[in-house]
Amino acid sequence: MAETREREMRFSDRMSDHEALMWNIEKDPWLNPSGAALTILKGSVDEEHFRRTLRRAVAKMPRLYERVVPGLGRLAPPAWVPDPEFDLDYHMRRLRLAKPGTDEQLFELAAQLYQEPLDRTRPLWRFVVIDGLKGGRSAIWSIVHHAVSDGIGQLRMAEMYQQLDPNDPPPEDIDLDAIVAAAVEAHHSKQLGGDLTDGFATTVGQSVAHLVRRELGVVRRVAGEVVIWPADPQRARDTIEGALGALTSTLGALTGSGNDVAGGSPLWKERSRHRHLEHVAVPLDELKAAAKRLGVTINDLFLAGMTEGAVRYHADRGVEVDAFNTSFVLSTRHDSAVGGNSFTPVPVQVPGGPIPLVERITDIHERLAVKRESMSTGGGMGALSGVANLLPTSVVTSAARAAAAKIDFATSNLRGAPFALYVSGARVLRIISMGPVAGTACNATALSYENGFDIGLFIDPTAIDAPADFRDAVQAALDDILAL
Repeated sequence: MAETREREMRFSDRMSDHEALMWNIEKDPWLNPSGAALTILKGSVDEEHFRRTLRRAVAKMPRLYERVVPGLGRLAPPAWVPDPEFDLDYHMRRLRLAKPGTDEQLFELAAQLYQEPLDRTRPLWRFVVIDGLKGGRSAIWSIVHHAVSDGIGQLRMAEMYQQLDPNDPPPEDIDLDAIVAAAVEAHHSKQLGGDLTDGFATTVGQSVAHLVRRELGVVRRVAGEVVIWPADPQRARDTIEGALGALTSTLGALTGSGNDVAGGSPLWKERSRHRHLEHVAVPLDELKAAAKRLGVTINDLFLAGMTEGAVRYHADRGVEVDAFNTSFVLSTRHDSAVGGNSFTPVPVQVPGGPIPLVERITDIHERLAVKRESMSTGGGMGALSGVANLLPTSVVTSAARAAAAKIDFATSNLRGAPFALYVSGARVLRIISMGPVAGTACNATALSYENGFDIGLFIDPTAIDAPADFRDAVQAALDDILAL
């Protein structure tokens, strides 16, 4: 069997502060931090091959059979423990599109599947094989919770069910039930994870012990504060207000508060939990050539195309915008491990008026260079997570909603394989990402694969009420950039 290289697994027994924050804010469905992917295939997936491949992947990656158990009263982040009721069939589904099986039907189904929440009492992932796509194609819709991994980590996880050769035989079948049962037994014997079923005293002890090991000084300060709050209510209010002030300050930094102008689209103010998927694409080799000619990066051209598309969308409606408030994801990874989260969102405000395209590209190139330098340490997100996890979830989600409402569109750029991939006999044609909208008007996530640069426009249709027009404007802008 042709194998991709084995990668290191870096999964801890507990969530980081950053992952715990994403887990907590998901209680507000507007702020769902998870992304999904739509892999479009030539041909059909061999179901038995795919099932055996996934069984092997789950066995090799315990996070896929682990569920989340909250710590007691936030004394520690949530823990990951083996799910004694793990059932692979629950996480796999197969559907068929009604005729004629158009891309529009597929995108509508993908958006509907995304809006079905993951069961927070089970392992946090789901796969749906979709047959009946026009032209003899099929698709796989997949979602993995962001608390498990960011986009780069998920691309590496996908290597476990992708092949380099369409004729690869299925892996040897394994007794997955026995593997999970052994993991459950090992967990109970070690009394790890803080599961409430292990007993109240055990949970308290493990949670406190974790905090002591992690940040002894913080534990002492927090514990001391909590003890005296009943006798001094004013001090309790002052402490919470101080933490909220720090949260607001950090959110301000992450959303670009303090820009020269307020910015923001007057058309995209309303937000909802609804989602709509659109797709644009350009040839990767042409995009690389354009970047080289202009002395900029591919990511500069990506953001320039998004901005120019937004400008044209508004111009067609006779609306002027001083500036658009956007963000991009800066990876802080320094390893090749599977899973995990290591990124920080970086805000950037870009001019919203009509300017020559080359001038727009140059301006964005300079703005992004400054932002990358200032945010390269990734401290902003860490500071936000550490403060936010001390506050009530309702306070955090309210502040996060207000911050996200200022963002017109968020962007992310992922690098996929430059060679052909297969999934259980079917050739991967393209992978369309559905990045987390999380209260913004649109998430635009680009993924390069072979010679394609595919951008998934995951849109809140309450904000952008003509998604197809926005798609056409972005596509035209990117085409014009390639023609420069």
